[in-house]
Amino acid sequence: MSRTYDVAIIGAGYVGLPLAQTFADAGQRVLVVDVVPALVEAINRGESHIEDVSSETLAPLVSSGKITATADYEELREADAILIALPTPLTKQRVPDLSYVEAAARGIAPVLQQGHVVVLESTTYPGTTREVVKPILETGGLEAGKDFHLAMSPERVDPGRTDWTTKTTPKVVGGLTPACTAAAAAVYRTAIDTVHEVSAPESAELTKLLENIYRSVNIALVNELAQLCDRMSIDVWEVVEAAASKPFGFQSFQPGPGLGGHCIPIDPYYLSWKAREYDFSTRFIDLAGEVNNNMPYFCRSVISQAMNHGAQKSMSGSTILVLGVAYKADIGDMRETPAEKLIELLRTAGANVSYHDPHVPEFDGMTSAELAPEDYDCVAIVTAHTSIDYGDVVSRANIVVDFRNATKGHEKKGKVWKL
Repeated sequence: MSRTYDVAIIGAGYVGLPLAQTFADAGQRVLVVDVVPALVEAINRGESHIEDVSSETLAPLVSSGKITATADYEELREADAILIALPTPLTKQRVPDLSYVEAAARGIAPVLQQGHVVVLESTTYPGTTREVVKPILETGGLEAGKDFHLAMSPERVDPGRTDWTTKTTPKVVGGLTPACTAAAAAVYRTAIDTVHEVSAPESAELTKLLENIYRSVNIALVNELAQLCDRMSIDVWEVVEAAASKPFGFQSFQPGPGLGGHCIPIDPYYLSWKAREYDFSTRFIDLAGEVNNNMPYFCRSVISQAMNHGAQKSMSGSTILVLGVAYKADIGDMRETPAEKLIELLRTAGANVSYHDPHVPEFDGMTSAELAPEDYDCVAIVTAHTSIDYGDVVSRANIVVDFRNATKGHEKKGKVWKL
């Protein structure tokens, strides 16, 4: 049966839109489905809201008919494959929130067709595809693995990265049956350079969690080491750099003010939650989360010490400029940024806080201030955007607290304090 679209992607966010571009660049006809009408209208005008997909890139794909956006799930009938790329956040109690995925599955179920390929891309705990998505899809009357193919292929997006893209980053795919795996892999091979097949959706789901838990645990290790180095008056950055000189057996991770982004602060808790179903305690994961979640509190104390000893000022009533609020350098992505918690803690301590970020014009009810370090009692470097001249910041500032080693080579005793 010939359909209008080769691929439909539910969710036009950080995962969905780059994925749509990748398929369209490969000559595939792509339908993007999103429930936000304004977003749909913007995409159909060729206007992108995602940094990794410029409007200049999107516009010709839209005008040529390679990408079309809609809010109507009925149009999924006209796609050969349906990829679900929606957020999977945590509740305030750190319990997995699959409401977006479940709502999408309910929208897909009535329009499922014989031979459809449905793939979940959203990061989640092992068992979601089989235990949550499959039963909902089957309410439409078709059977997964028999009437339609169902698989899991977790997204691996790293916003702002250019050396590894959606096209060049290998895709892990695990289906409900071998035929489901083969069908899903065939969809991705039309646009992705490398596809790695695994035996089941659960393996694919756990693969993504392992990747980010690995990073969370290792970042927690250096964050804990940074706190110890502070007490021992040892430069943790020098130690990490020296250890990285070993050509084998060591991979460098850097300390910082806390975890940010759409994966590392969230994904480990998905596995911890699922593990309890099996009477299993993920102690490494939980301890790493505890260490990383404590970093904004530790960073607040470092700022307080710097101001007390370097400027003989207390936190209360002081002016502090937070330099960089995006969760990582050179992008405007604010998801789970540790800057948010640190600013809250500084305000609670009585500080008057402003921020400067060339990538984030507005944040937390504030607008990005002019970069005038001399106007503040303290400048705290939370995100090290490469467009900023940190030597100039040090020369103009009263006190600098550097959580990213951005001032390397510009250190001044009594003026620059580091993590």
